Amino acid sequence: MKKSIKIILVIGIMGLIAGGGVAAYIFFMPHRDIQSVEAFVEVEAAELVKEYLDHPDAANSKYLDEEGESKVIIVSGVVSEIFEDQGGQKVILLKDEGEMMGVSCTFMPATNASASGLSIGDRVRIKGVIRSGAEYDEDLDLAEDAILDKCDVVV
Repeated sequence: MKKSIKIILVIGIMGLIAGGGVAAYIFFMPHRDIQSVEAFVEVEAAELVKEYLDHPDAANSKYLDEEGESKVIIVSGVVSEIFEDQGGQKVILLKDEGEMMGVSCTFMPATNASASGLSIGDRVRIKGVIRSGAEYDEDLDLAEDAILDKCDVVV
């Protein structure tokens, strides 16, 4: 009986070491460098919103790869709102005048400085990854902007 307890204990310790190694690998894995990756497509903000409202499944298959990871895109549009989120990151809303929805672009701490020179009414090109498409719920009369993450201004 003593020998079987030792075997179970050794296997348990080896499992904990292997699990800890996998967790450390995932935790310390470098983040994807969005700004060095070539953009998949360049699209107008109003066109991106329209694609998601008209055909959300087709838009998801276009802007997400097989593993469900977002592709890098460039969105062009007019700055309609500039603010900071709770994490201190700049958020730029690209929306044409009179439109109900637009594209919300959240910058990273490393790229916040490039957004500080922007003002409302500027026409810009912003590179990032799409996290969520635009949606409209008729029952609740609730509109949700498309969300672009890890953004930077393209010169």
